[in-house]
Amino acid sequence: MAGILPSFNVSYDSNAVSMTAAQKISLAFHSATDPFPFGVAVLVAGYSEVAEDNAGFGWGAKGYFERTGAAYLDEFNGTMLGNGFLPALLHQDPRYFRLGHGSKTHRLLYAFATSYICKHDKSGRWEPNYSNVGGNILAGAISTLYYPSQHTGWDQTITDGLVVTTEGTVGGVLNEFWPDISRKLFHRDPTHGLDAQLSARDKKKSSTSDDPPPAPPAPPPDKNDL
Repeated sequence: MAGILPSFNVSYDSNAVSMTAAQKISLAFHSATDPFPFGVAVLVAGYSEVAEDNAGFGWGAKGYFERTGAAYLDEFNGTMLGNGFLPALLHQDPRYFRLGHGSKTHRLLYAFATSYICKHDKSGRWEPNYSNVGGNILAGAISTLYYPSQHTGWDQTITDGLVVTTEGTVGGVLNEFWPDISRKLFHRDPTHGLDAQLSARDKKKSSTSDDPPPAPPAPPPDKNDL
């Protein structure tokens, strides 16, 4: 998105073929090693140092680089577990299936929900996103190995995992509305007309449902009238 934010896991086809386990892990690794997560880690580390968080890392250059490494490992572990290994194991699709039509409120709620629900590979039905939520919690548990000792305990780990999952809804909103923003600001349509087709289909269905029902057929003539 905008030549900066990676969107490798976005699908505009709601009926896309399921991915293999190897494809899921490869996609997760591609996302985790993109330059963007490194840049985010640098910014998070800077904010952490300014806010005097994680004092166990110390201060100065050494503390800053340790914070940067920890922030990147958080992202790497969460992505590989939540979008790669767990989806492969649980047969869940890690992609964001963009809605692209309907009211903005409906699309916004859908984007929020996709952090907690996903499609099953075999049935194609929506189900709880154990992979994403579980991956974030497991990544939080792993982080206790390299964060200062005050970041320990399962209660803190589960809380952090749920917070990260909720924060991930921001990415879902960006994935959902980026084509709208791109068409408005840059006059480019990443969907190549798909959104317009879906909107036209919705309008057609709406107009059809608003049409009055057809008149009942006229009754047959009475024999006495012949």
